[in-house]
Amino acid sequence: MSTPISLSDAELEAVMNAARPLAPHDRDRFLRHIARIIAELPERGDGAVYRAIAAVWRQHYDVPDLRADSRPRSRAY
Repeated sequence: MSTPISLSDAELEAVMNAARPLAPHDRDRFLRHIARIIAELPERGDGAVYRAIAAVWRQHYDVPDLRADSRPRSRAY
């Protein structure tokens, strides 16, 4: 990305808040991707930026596997 983008305080805060729950190794990729998408928006405003964040975020978020371990546990009596 060669041209910097300009974001309002609210837009920047929304981007950074979206990056927080991502795994640390995914944040840089997300930030680069969202910057590229925002730069390509024909019209920029809070709504357009928030929609872009939602679309890009889903591509970078890995849902954690919260299932209980399927192996039987031994009980100590």
